[in-house]
Amino acid sequence: MKIKEKTKLADFTTIKLGGEAKEFVECKSVDEIKEALLYAKENKLNTCILSGGSNIIFSDEGFDGLVIKMDLKGVTFDDKGGYVFVCAKAGENWDDLVKQSVKKGLAGIEVLSGIPGSVGATPVQNVGAYGQEVGEAIEKVYVLDKETLEEKEFFSKDCKFSYRTSRFKEEDKGKYIITEVVYRLIKNGNPQLGYPELERKIEEKFGHGANLSQVRELVLELRRSKSMVIDKKDPNSVSSGSFFMNPILEHKEFEELQRRNRAKKGFENVPFFETCNCKIKVPAAWLIEQAGFTKGYQKGNAAISENHCLALVNHGGTTYDIMRLAGEIQYKVKGKFGIELEIEPNIVE
Repeated sequence: MKIKEKTKLADFTTIKLGGEAKEFVECKSVDEIKEALLYAKENKLNTCILSGGSNIIFSDEGFDGLVIKMDLKGVTFDDKGGYVFVCAKAGENWDDLVKQSVKKGLAGIEVLSGIPGSVGATPVQNVGAYGQEVGEAIEKVYVLDKETLEEKEFFSKDCKFSYRTSRFKEEDKGKYIITEVVYRLIKNGNPQLGYPELERKIEEKFGHGANLSQVRELVLELRRSKSMVIDKKDPNSVSSGSFFMNPILEHKEFEELQRRNRAKKGFENVPFFETCNCKIKVPAAWLIEQAGFTKGYQKGNAAISENHCLALVNHGGTTYDIMRLAGEIQYKVKGKFGIELEIEPNIVE
């Protein structure tokens, strides 16, 4: 285990923000993670787990403790009947795993193509896009208890997956380090589609019966058009992806939102989606636009993406710049609609 001092954290995040870590270590095995945690305990250092860096934003002051970079690698495919169980270490690149799975004809995560980050981060916020959530494909999650150093496993039903969250983001936040994830994918399966807009675009481009590779191709195309695929040539991709979560409302809350909106001049009905738990999901992008913000709106060196209202982009600025813009958006949306937009990335101070 090689401890480094004063490591620039911006170099390890997709939004390119953050000061220095007091101490920094890259771990390639569970044993090295345990060693790092013991070192931190002995030296009374706070710890922060860093994976792909796509959903984390460090403060300008950096992190006054030990940042543990997950670099566990390895993928296996276990064929069992109609399913293939894909076991991936936490440090594996997520989109590389999707690409491998699609190439092997395995269905269940193809719509999640192009999402930046690592395998270990996917269960935490139950990564999802275009009507598909990773929790639907997860069979098991292996973890390490940060305090006791005990290794445990959680089956999917015990992970408490729901919209953009899980037990690892809620009641067990900070308790466990995810070391490995097992996905249950359908052998020779058809694309798992549940998003009308995506289905329509697939049919327009490929007709009926599109295969997994074609679905992945179209999803990547759509994400690139919104600058939601990391691309060094695209300044709008210097972000953490979607910065705000789509609000999930009870029916009474949604009715109040519609009533409040209809009281305004020139109103249009609030768009919504029914969720599987009989609640209402409202597009955060629509709320942001209706609150007066436009794509490309800039404040200092932070801006709303020119291609996607949910992404905040770093144009050579600071974490303060991004959080100031985020606060302005939250304030205006709250003032107009009475809804507090929840920030999706993990903000580390």
